[in-house]
Amino acid sequence: MVLLCIRRMLILNFTHPLTSAQLAAISQISGAQIERVIEVKTHLDPALPFAEQARALIESIGLSSEEWQTKSLLINLPSFSPVAALVLAELHGRMGYFPAVLRLRQNSDVTPPQIEVAEIINLQAVRDAARQRR
Repeated sequence: MVLLCIRRMLILNFTHPLTSAQLAAISQISGAQIERVIEVKTHLDPALPFAEQARALIESIGLSSEEWQTKSLLINLPSFSPVAALVLAELHGRMGYFPAVLRLRQNSDVTPPQIEVAEIINLQAVRDAARQRR
């Protein structure tokens, strides 16, 4: 008997909704089935400290401590770099490692231009490789 293990992932999306074509590309590149896309409304008040607002964003996702540590997660980061950095810090603290992140790019070879999936970046692998270079 052959056991088939289908990897499933959650996508935490902190930016524009992902299209069906983008989701299909993510599945193809990752080799994983997308269990669910969690849309995280990412609007921060510039008059208030960002760290607490980023914490509240992550809290709003509603995953348990066990889920943070065991679920396969792919992150579509916010486009504003200070918020992206804070989100990564919060996620690392809850997960115990850096997550994989999605990189999108504009495809101007088609009209109208479309946003396509460029790659999935394994941040933990990047971090581990950097440790070897210190």
